[in-house]
Amino acid sequence: MQLKEYFESKKGVGVMSTADLQGRVNAAIYARPHVMDDGTIAFIMRDRLTHRNIAQNPYASYLFIEKAVGYKGARLSLKKVREDDDAELLKKMTRRSLNPEEDAAKGPKFIVFFKIEKALKLIGAERLDIDLG
Repeated sequence: MQLKEYFESKKGVGVMSTADLQGRVNAAIYARPHVMDDGTIAFIMRDRLTHRNIAQNPYASYLFIEKAVGYKGARLSLKKVREDDDAELLKKMTRRSLNPEEDAAKGPKFIVFFKIEKALKLIGAERLDIDLG
């Protein structure tokens, strides 16, 4: 299975963990990533703690727990490669529907792109059996 197919077909809960330069860790709920044609994955972020941490420290961890019987999912070790705030691209990638006023009230959005450095199954040290690119 391709990574794009995996995230398009699975439902579940995602958690993004980041740390600032002093090593203070943050974890936040994040939707499934967008899998890009170049093999990177992207998340839409507001300008909050996770986004600020990524600006200081490009490394993150994304844990995805599938909505399934038992413990299934993925753990991805990530490194930020770029960021974009293009309004048209953001509009195209946004999955939730807020009216323009609600969206603006929540603050600016950014698309943050990551390279996957390692992909493991949710439990144990076994590599994820998904084609990453």
